[in-house]
This record gives sequence, structure tokens and C-alpha cells, in this order.
Amino acid sequence: MAGPSDKARFYLESTVDELNELERKKIFSREEITSIAKKRSDFEHIINARGSHPSDYVRYIEYEKNLDALRRKRIKRLGVRSTGSGQRTIFFIFNRATRKFSGDLDLWFMYIEFARKEKAYKKLNEIFTSVVRLHPTNPDVWTYAAKYFMDTQADITNARSYMQRGLRFCKNSEYLWLEYAKLETIYIGKIAGRRKILGLDSDRTQAIVEDDGDADMIALPSITAEDINPSLRKEDGVDEIALHNLASAPVLTGAIPIAVFDSAMKQFKGDAELAEQFFGMFAGFDQLPCLKRILQHILDFLQQKAPEAVHTAICEAGMRLLGLQPTSPDFPSALGDSLEIIESALGKNSKNNSRLSESAIRQLLPFLRACDTEMTDPAIETVLVASLHKYTKLLGRASEKLTGDAIADLVGSLQRDGKAADAARLVQSSMKKFGSNERLQRYREALDT
Repeated sequence: MAGPSDKARFYLESTVDELNELERKKIFSREEITSIAKKRSDFEHIINARGSHPSDYVRYIEYEKNLDALRRKRIKRLGVRSTGSGQRTIFFIFNRATRKFSGDLDLWFMYIEFARKEKAYKKLNEIFTSVVRLHPTNPDVWTYAAKYFMDTQADITNARSYMQRGLRFCKNSEYLWLEYAKLETIYIGKIAGRRKILGLDSDRTQAIVEDDGDADMIALPSITAEDINPSLRKEDGVDEIALHNLASAPVLTGAIPIAVFDSAMKQFKGDAELAEQFFGMFAGFDQLPCLKRILQHILDFLQQKAPEAVHTAICEAGMRLLGLQPTSPDFPSALGDSLEIIESALGKNSKNNSRLSESAIRQLLPFLRACDTEMTDPAIETVLVASLHKYTKLLGRASEKLTGDAIADLVGSLQRDGKAADAARLVQSSMKKFGSNERLQRYREALDT
């Protein structure tokens, strides 16, 4: 069996022709070629020796990336024909690294990101195939692959395939169920957006969800958007007839997200908390044409299965305000109904004061932000501000944490969700009552700068 030195020598000898050509074309000097060969020799002996670590491969890869960047600049400046392939060398090292440390997901994700940056699409397919085979029970792997095909390739067929196969191995992953539902919802939004631009919006027929015959797969509508236009890429020619036909296809009625939700509820035995998470995730797509139908389906489920649950009350309160703005004539009565539902739930579920207060704050903040940019009735703004102060105070004191820590947690959560304006408003509103909290003080200082 070859020792570390023999392996290192073998890999180094395979790069001799490349280095000779770089010197012959005067891309690198003799001294630089000697330095490159020595550096590679050092790395090869390290990674082929016993006790090597993933970080050793990472350093080797970073060196080759820098070397390749320098090679490309000099080729461009000298005007010589491209020579060598730094990309191939880096892929080769990544491949060796992931074979040796197949359990290190950080390495795999670095490998994927490099392939994405280099637009090596064929290589990416190979990498994804390998990583899901090695880590079938890791939800992050399936989600990462699905998002890649959806975001980069606009390929819902492959994205959906990865999500559904992932759910076969990760049936008990709430995260994966939610991410799959989100992916299908994003897809609806993209199709609806294109139809709106083309002026093809019209009444939609109700969807029929059919079983595909595979007990391990989620029953989805038999006609979906990719059957009519598989890629939906921006650069594709727009088929207006196909997009018009989508008006009667189940994809635009919300049938697919509903099917995913129903399957999740069967898997988790009607978990009301998970149903609320689905509701909150879907509610973020406020421009979705079929949003009301999806949310009403979840609310009907909760009212039937868990009518007294705090999660049902939160969804009911959110449903009252769906699609409304502070300037809408229906807003005052809807706001009153929503706050009444929260108050009633607080009286019945005192142990869930924190959860209810946080939900109320999340619902109130966007309306206060709208008040800052629109001409709103001062009385409505007064009610919103007073309600925010009330639930902020309740959240700060209802938690078992230190005074104000629950508020700081919520501020951090809003920032992570990309709701910086809402986070800033919450900090401003809570400083008078919880200004002594160190974390809130730091948030306030960060906002001031």
C-alpha cells in the first residue's frame, strides 16, 4: 500500500506538464513555479498523512483559488491563450476532501457553492446526487438541493422531486415540511406574477387533488404548471396561451400547498402548533392570489380539531386582518375583532400570555409601519400604538426570562426575518418600560448608528 509520500508524489507529478506550460508561456517565472511546486508539495504531504483534518483541505483549496485568480489575470494581461485549469484542480481537491470526510457537511456545502459560482451545472448534479445519498436523513441537504434547482435553474420538477424524496427519509422533520410548502407557494407566486404582468388574471376554478398512487409520496394535483411550461425561465419566450390555461389549473388555486399541509397534519397527528407555523409562513405571501383560500383551509382545520387551542386563536386573529390596510373602511372593525380574540384567549390561556402577546405584536407592527407612510385616521393609529405598548409590557413581564429579554429575543427574530423596520419600531416602543435591558440598549445603539 502506497504511503503518504508516494501519494503526494503521484499527485504532484500529474501537475508537472501544467507548470511547464505556465513557465514556457511566461505566465509565471521560474522562481514562482518553484514556489508553487513547493507549496503544493507541502499541502499534499499534509493531507495524505495520518491525522489530516478538513481544514487542511480548505487551506489547500483557498491557495489554489488564489493561484487560479492570479493565473487568469496574467493571461488576460499578456494576451496569451488560456492554459491550465485551476477549476479542474480545485474540483479534484474538493472531490478528494469529500471522499475522505464524507460526513462533514460544511465541506459539501463549500463544494456546492464553488460549483455554483463556477456555473458547473453538470458537476452540481453529481454533487447533489452524492450528498443526498450519503446524508439522506439530514433535512438541510434536501432543502439546499431543492432551493438550488428552484432559485438558480427555475426547475420546479427537480426541486419538488428532492423535497418529496427528502420527506421519505425525514418524515418527522417539521422544518422540511414547512420548507416544501414554502417552495410550492413561491412557485405559485412566480406564475401569478407573470400572469399579472401579461394581464391574464381571471377567475380560477377549484382544484381537485388526486392520489398519484404512491403511498410514500404526497398526493398532488394531476395537472401542474410544469406540465404546461416546465422551466418558466425569464429568458424563455412567453407562451401566453399556456399561461392563460393555467387559470384553471390547480397550481394557481393553492391546491398543492394545501395538499402538503394536509399530509403534514396526517404525519404529525393534527399538531396545532405546527398548523399555526404553516399559517404564519403562508401569511407572509400577502400578494398571493389564493392566499385567503389556503389560510382559511388551515383555520377550518384548527377550528375543527383544536377549537380551544391558543394556536387557533392566533390564526383567527390574523385571519380577521388579512389583506387589510389601516386606510381601509373595514379595518377598524376587523382590528377590534382581532384584538377581542386575543383578549379572550388571554383570559382562557394565562400560561400562554407570552405566545399570545408576541403574536399580537407581530400583527400590529406592520400596520404601524403603514401608518408612517399613509394618511391614517389618528384614532386608529392611537389604538395601534396603545395596543402595542400593552402587549409589549405583557410580553416583557410574562416571560420567565429577565425583564425585557423576551422583547430582545423578538427584536432579534424580526431582524433575522428581514423585518428591520418592525424591529426598530419595537425597540423604540419598549425602551421606556425596559430601557435598562442591556440587549435592548445595544439594539438601540445599533439603530442610532
